[in-house]
Amino acid sequence: MNKLLLTITAVLMFSSCLFKRDRDKETRADAFAKIEMMEADRRFSKMSEEKGMKAAFIEYLDSNGVLLRPGRLPIAGADAVDFLIQQNDADYTMTWEPRNGVIAKSGELGYTYGIYALRPSAKDTVIYGTYVSIWKKEKGGTWKYVLDSGNEGIGDNGPE
Repeated sequence: MNKLLLTITAVLMFSSCLFKRDRDKETRADAFAKIEMMEADRRFSKMSEEKGMKAAFIEYLDSNGVLLRPGRLPIAGADAVDFLIQQNDADYTMTWEPRNGVIAKSGELGYTYGIYALRPSAKDTVIYGTYVSIWKKEKGGTWKYVLDSGNEGIGDNGPE
């Protein structure tokens, strides 16, 4: 009887160690996926600064992506691309910095949020706002946004 109890105890202890190791792997994988997604958002901003907002938004948009813009119904997929193509971004530069993000346990979907800065070319002002982007990891491992929305204004002093 003691052998049986000892065997059951050993099996339970061993299986709990394996479960903890699997949970730790998931945690590391989640953290890595979050870092990848946050870096995709930073590269997205860098491309907007270097090549223009229009080029960046088209490049990072998922084929079924949705744009939420003030005063408009949601714009999705090919309509979103058409909307972006029509935008004139020659008179301003737009950049942003993600403040944080959350990743799904699958590591394939998440969101970032942060503060954007819109700098008109002809003025010495900067217009700040907040944004949220929902991201999806594509089959090839690249991240594309599937939903993007922003709100103008965060106060007179800009980001803290």
